[in-house]
Amino acid sequence: MKLKEKIEELIHVKADDFQISKIIKEYIAHYLHSLDDIFVQNQGKDFLVKHTKTLDNFVNIIYKYALRKYFGNYMPFVNAIPITLVAMGSYGREELCVYSDIDLMIVYKDVKGYNIEPIIEDILMLAWDAGMKLGHRTHKIDELFDASNEDLSIKTAMLESRFLCGSKFLWIETQGELEKIRNYKKRETVLALLKNYRTRIKKNSIKMEPNIKESEGGLRDANTLFWLCKIIFGIEKLKDLSDFILDEREYREFRSALEFLYRIRSATHLSAKKKQDILNLEFIPDVAKKLGFKDKVLKSAQMQLSCKTLQSMNTLNTTSRIFIKKVTAPLLADTKRFSILKKARVSPQIYLCNGTIYSSFKKRDLSLDEVLKQIDKISDGDIKFDISYVNSIRYCTFGSHNTIKTYRLFKKLLYKEHIYEIFRALDKASLLSQLAKPFKRVKFLAQFDGYHQYPVDKHTIRSIWHLENIKDKSIKSLFDNLSLEHKALMRLVIFFHDIGKGRRGNHSDIGAKIFKAYAQKLEFSKDAIMDGATLIKFHTLMNNTASREDIYNERIVLSFVSKLKEINILNMLYILTYTDINGVGKGVYSNFSANLLKELYTRSLRVFEKPELIDEVSSRIRREKYLLKKEEFQKFSPILQRKTLNISSNFFFLKHKTEQIIKISKLAYETETFTYKIETKPYLKIEVIRNNEFNIGYLLGKLGFLNLVNMEIYKLFDEKKYFKLEFDEDIYNDDISHIKKLIENSFDMSKKTKLIKPVIKKGEIELNCEHSMTYAQMNINTKDQKGLMAYVMSKFDEEDIDIVMAKIQTIKRRTRNLILIEKILYLCDNKEKILKGLICAE
Repeated sequence: MKLKEKIEELIHVKADDFQISKIIKEYIAHYLHSLDDIFVQNQGKDFLVKHTKTLDNFVNIIYKYALRKYFGNYMPFVNAIPITLVAMGSYGREELCVYSDIDLMIVYKDVKGYNIEPIIEDILMLAWDAGMKLGHRTHKIDELFDASNEDLSIKTAMLESRFLCGSKFLWIETQGELEKIRNYKKRETVLALLKNYRTRIKKNSIKMEPNIKESEGGLRDANTLFWLCKIIFGIEKLKDLSDFILDEREYREFRSALEFLYRIRSATHLSAKKKQDILNLEFIPDVAKKLGFKDKVLKSAQMQLSCKTLQSMNTLNTTSRIFIKKVTAPLLADTKRFSILKKARVSPQIYLCNGTIYSSFKKRDLSLDEVLKQIDKISDGDIKFDISYVNSIRYCTFGSHNTIKTYRLFKKLLYKEHIYEIFRALDKASLLSQLAKPFKRVKFLAQFDGYHQYPVDKHTIRSIWHLENIKDKSIKSLFDNLSLEHKALMRLVIFFHDIGKGRRGNHSDIGAKIFKAYAQKLEFSKDAIMDGATLIKFHTLMNNTASREDIYNERIVLSFVSKLKEINILNMLYILTYTDINGVGKGVYSNFSANLLKELYTRSLRVFEKPELIDEVSSRIRREKYLLKKEEFQKFSPILQRKTLNISSNFFFLKHKTEQIIKISKLAYETETFTYKIETKPYLKIEVIRNNEFNIGYLLGKLGFLNLVNMEIYKLFDEKKYFKLEFDEDIYNDDISHIKKLIENSFDMSKKTKLIKPVIKKGEIELNCEHSMTYAQMNINTKDQKGLMAYVMSKFDEEDIDIVMAKIQTIKRRTRNLILIEKILYLCDNKEKILKGLICAE
């Protein structure tokens, strides 16, 4: 049964207001539950219009019921009852979204023959009881003008008024008042609207989770344009804009973007089942599904939705800004301002005033090369570009491929001190992706990583702004000290640092390749191109190392520096990291992150003073890459893989083959206390892995009758160490059991053996405390003596010195020992004492 018939039936049985409102509420609830199905058939503006008309019907029914209640069978003509119900705001525009407030205005005359105010109260009470979310205003006809001047939002809502039901005679009078309101203080109203517009877009820039209504490029931009055109021209519908300020092409682009945002907002409301104007990440999967997006090879449905949303908001923002400027300029122009602009002309139809470039709105035929020449000529210093200038260049002509001349003109801009505003203007005019075609792939590209607050293109341009506004004095000094070419290179690197996103594979590696090809077109030097490619390849390295790794661990710092190889690259990477993090969003670059980066930079500078260590780590990294490809290593658990790669000793990786590294790591991981292995052919070799203390001095002392020719000690992981002892003598099988017993006794730290102090002259031993930040290095180069290392190791045990790595070799009766010692507080303070305990003249 239709609602009207149901209400007639209830009236016939004399049902009360509660029963009437209850049945209306049930019909409204049923309608709201059906919206998902309706949305499948009708989206965009059509859906909003149908939704608005349905609500119109509910309001009409409530109004008619209220009149029937008061007048019964003596109902006068509706036009004779001095009440008019008017839809305002988005409801008046027939753009009311699903869960938005229903802006209703009731206009009336206080005629003595009617009891008007109780009727109005009943209308409102019935609507509320029926569950309608009203945002209402009630005014006498002669109060409208004064009410409109109370607040700008009231005035704009009234300007969008639409007749719903009630007295058409009173509606005609209301229209007269609305026309009076529209024409009252036009200039002041326009200025107030412009102020609100600028404040809003400054506060709500386009982000990864945009506010479809309030953000820069949101529906409110189109509303503002309509309000201004309504005030200035008196138009009734948005489509009427095409007759005043937009040509067919411009209106088509504008309308297409607007239509998509209508769809997005409705779908978001339906997904959230409440008023939800922010496209939060949690709603994106369902919204994408509702709008029919399907997963593609390179772009998921969610990614396509976000890109399309951001693109539509950009179109709406640019078009609105241009035509808001165009329609308001004549009204706001004055003779004084015109005189100033005339004097500020820098070329035909181009004006420079108070640091901003303006242009007339006359159509001009320009080529892309002419635009670049013009910008180069007029953009000395920190110059901004008004939206009128963007309008003058956005339809310039260009070929399918850029010429060498175009690339040279673009490169010339990179040498300017201020390019942020230039890039911003070129981007708004959709020319930046023509000058650098790979940039088109990252335009409006969403970043669902929980870190970036902006899409790739916006993040990139924001990063350029931070390059020009470096607040850290030390980083600013690094940039100022770069050569002109490397300054230009830095600007291009920041522009290209995320250019590889949205493609298969590591975006840093892909970006480095794209950069190389493009920088060659710009004719940068080979060295500069290699520097730029290195920076892009490792543009996330410094931040990741500082924030995720132990930067007080020398191995971490060495690994970081070994990838950069040159101090100049380190300096530029520091600058790039600063701009990149700041470009992510407000508050991301904090004092904490700044201090971590500075500490890593400072420690890296110290490492550059040790080139031999950098080469050592570079060799290790190559070995690690080879290790990662081995099938046996890939079978390791993630924990064991990580533990193996975190072994501190570089020599462990350089000395051993990949198969040996895998074997030793696996055995160490499985060892709970200790394990050992003895080989006798061709000579005696002992390997030990231990998890507890090992009395190496005792073992070497007991084996002092044998000639030790090689010893290796490496700290592995989980406090485990690997020992390898090699002798140049064979042993009898009967001696193996004796050696086994000696090894097992060596895990008893109380065991002692008598040791003969070897002869080590003063010039034959050195303890270098400056070897690195973490380790001291001891070198012993003396004649081979039995018991030498037994004595040295026993002394280390006495002094509680922890050996990270030891390597000895005996060649031509001389032993060359290299021992890395973990720095402890007293080690270097007791340097002379330690050496004195080892030195013994003949």
